[in-house]
Amino acid sequence: MANAKKTSNTVKVGGRKKKPSRRPSSTRRRKLRVMATWKYVAIAILITTAVLALAYKPFIEPAFHRFTTCSGEKIYGTCIPGGYSIYGIDISHHQGAINWQRLKNGTLGEPPISFVYIKATEGSSHCDKHFGKNWEAAKSSGITRGAYHYFGTKSSGEKQARLFISKVKLEKGDLPPMVDVEEEPENPMLYREELKKFISIIEEHYKVKPIIYTYKKFHARHINNIHFNGYPLWIARYNVKDPGIAENWLMWQCTDKGRLPGIVERVDINVFKGTAEDFEELRLK
Repeated sequence: MANAKKTSNTVKVGGRKKKPSRRPSSTRRRKLRVMATWKYVAIAILITTAVLALAYKPFIEPAFHRFTTCSGEKIYGTCIPGGYSIYGIDISHHQGAINWQRLKNGTLGEPPISFVYIKATEGSSHCDKHFGKNWEAAKSSGITRGAYHYFGTKSSGEKQARLFISKVKLEKGDLPPMVDVEEEPENPMLYREELKKFISIIEEHYKVKPIIYTYKKFHARHINNIHFNGYPLWIARYNVKDPGIAENWLMWQCTDKGRLPGIVERVDINVFKGTAEDFEELRLK
């Protein structure tokens, strides 16, 4: 056996030696099958996630709220906390064209909308494209109106105040201006200084304290300090029984799921903390 020739596993092809191809081992084939299976599972998960994301707003979320037990009042197509009598909305171009007469007439069996806040400006240069039309239409419909500014973090409070003043002419019977503060600043100290400048200019011009709109956590981080004590608060907090702050709040945005005649898109619903006499006292004299 010592002199026996070893058998070669190569063959000559075109003068070159080439090893014959080998089929994958059974272990490797199993690994390949497992990898292919997980690939299809991952693709299925991605597709399912995408479908659910697209269906959530128009189908899943409305169905969830429809079948959820309401501990308050079922009005305006959603659940509203009970114990209030004055309701309002806030709108911008996102609500599209509004049929103000239908909005004013309301829905049989539901309380009327008493007030509407309309977005006027944002930052130091942006004006809401529907503000002028909505502002005049609200007055014509007889719904008490107010205007608001979305406070930005990229420009000074003075520039933002001057823009708002140039676009909003308040009249007797209107509500005080409102400033929407919810954009997280890079420099909190500078942000508070600029916001204070904005509020001071607005207050001096319109001779009334503006309302500060924000949400609970933002209020705790940036608004709950000596600079803004004494200004009326409008808190946004959904699906709860109260706004969740100890301060004397004035308005509460309790849901963004409202459905109202005359408005195609969903709309924020707000409640006023106080009596009809308190509401009349709030209006400009």
